[in-house]
Amino acid sequence: MALAHLDRVERFFDTLFNRAANYGVDLVVALLILLIGFWLARRLAQAMERLTVRAGGDPTAAPLLGAAVLWGIRILTLVNVLGRLGVQTTSIVAALGAAGLAIGLALQGTLQNIAAGLMLLLLKPFRAGDYIEGVGVVAGTVREVGLFSTQLVKSDGAALYVPNSQLWSNAVTNYTRNATRRIDVNFQVATSQVEAGLALMRDVVAADTRILASPAPLIAVAEYTDAGARLSAQVWVDNADYTAVKSELLRRLRPELEQRLAPPA
Repeated sequence: MALAHLDRVERFFDTLFNRAANYGVDLVVALLILLIGFWLARRLAQAMERLTVRAGGDPTAAPLLGAAVLWGIRILTLVNVLGRLGVQTTSIVAALGAAGLAIGLALQGTLQNIAAGLMLLLLKPFRAGDYIEGVGVVAGTVREVGLFSTQLVKSDGAALYVPNSQLWSNAVTNYTRNATRRIDVNFQVATSQVEAGLALMRDVVAADTRILASPAPLIAVAEYTDAGARLSAQVWVDNADYTAVKSELLRRLRPELEQRLAPPA
């Protein structure tokens, strides 16, 4: 009888030690996963912040992107640790998914702006200092590309804040990105004065040294109408000279055409 009792006690302790050993291994592995996961999360978050700043993105967006990476990896690490310890993580993942869906629906517009902001920061269709034009009244010099909106400075000095989703989902013209731009000017003359008008436009264009030789200026008849002929001059200039050269061409060509091509008194 005593031997049977001792045998049961021995089996009990053997089972207890085996379970403790197995649980201890799981506990050590879970602890290692936790430490490595949190360390990796911190390192990747710092790398994301450095990459954002180095890529020329909005400095205010770098901490937000880093925090998103940090907590995303930490949550995945905690779920993995709980699963290693025997906790059923299916319900936890389902709860996180439901919470994420509810938050996403509640903040749908905000999340669209964030996603658009990230794409603008990564792909850089425009940068700070570029003059852009979008849909409607959206036009100005880019001051800052933020995570939720982009700040423009209008020509009158007013600040304009545009949601990132509006800039990302619609066509935007960037007038600053390319090194050169083309100027188009058109004037109406009588049909009998076409050759004299073309010669005058060539003289005025040739006299302005800011006009580029390549691509070569194109001066031609654009079309004939009942009122006469429409002459067109297309010239290329450095982007920085665009406004000044266009203004100068308009200022000189109209008086010259009116004076030289006017019928004799």
